[in-house]
Amino acid sequence: MARDREQRAGGKALGHRGAVPGPGTRERRRDAHLHRAGRVVTVQLLHLSDLHFGGVAELEQIEGLEQMVPDLRPDAVVVTGDLSQRARHGELQRARALVHAAARTAPVLVMPGNHDVAWWLRPLIPFAKEPLYAKYRRYFGADLTPTLTLPGGGAIIASALTSHGVAWGSLTPRLRDLAVKGHLPKREITRVRGLFEAGPPGQARVLALHHNVLRGDLSRRMGLARWRQAQRRIVASGADVVLCGHDHQEGAELLAGRVVVSTAGTLCQRTRGGRPQSFSFVTIEPTAIHITFFRWDAETRRFRASDTAAFARARAAVVAPAAPPVTPVAG
Repeated sequence: MARDREQRAGGKALGHRGAVPGPGTRERRRDAHLHRAGRVVTVQLLHLSDLHFGGVAELEQIEGLEQMVPDLRPDAVVVTGDLSQRARHGELQRARALVHAAARTAPVLVMPGNHDVAWWLRPLIPFAKEPLYAKYRRYFGADLTPTLTLPGGGAIIASALTSHGVAWGSLTPRLRDLAVKGHLPKREITRVRGLFEAGPPGQARVLALHHNVLRGDLSRRMGLARWRQAQRRIVASGADVVLCGHDHQEGAELLAGRVVVSTAGTLCQRTRGGRPQSFSFVTIEPTAIHITFFRWDAETRRFRASDTAAFARARAAVVAPAAPPVTPVAG
């Protein structure tokens, strides 16, 4: 890929969902994942981002989401940052309650966004990073880059930290962006690539990070500083799917014609262009990836499935034939 060209949407879409199992309608056991009985089975992920508990959170929509999670029956829930508005204790406590509620249905992977980092402490402690994440870690654990491997090896979800507060890698001439822009260090991608390569062939590789990887459709803004470099690193990681947020507008596109990027919308008041609040549901099949957008319906006061984006899976899973039955030898 050219070093100075922005990676935009490309590749051929597959059309609408058709016979793809919808959220909550799978005909399989909860633990039926990749390589079970020689079959490759669908993996489904609930993708949330930018909850912004605090002054701008939409509590009715968040409560509506809580009620839907058990019916959607995802294999995992991924929250790609900005759980809070100002990294305050009360905001993070409410976010933790939501995470615990979702965890009753499926394992949850969560990571910090730029609003979850106490970036204003950086001038006071320029060489210490721990205080920036102290509140977040109190409620969500010490690991800022958690990894989740689904039972049966159906997918590995590896997170990369892009929210560093005011940092050298995210410096920008725009003063308002000093604590907003993200940075994807080389060491993060090296670690993630190692996790992906250690998995079995055909395992779905999902990279989760906070900042939007592609330019926002309405905002026209990139979430990551040095975004060309970041895009090259993401492609080199071997990811099949990228889950991100930050831009507050939902979308699904291809990076470099091969990596499916799911950008989740927001559940807070600050949507783009007056759009409704939304979240995404990602379905990973052996040869295809589908992303369904759930948008808030103001009339019915609930989330409804809207359109679905569909892509061919660039690194198609290999379906191993089932082992033939063993005939007992007469003694």
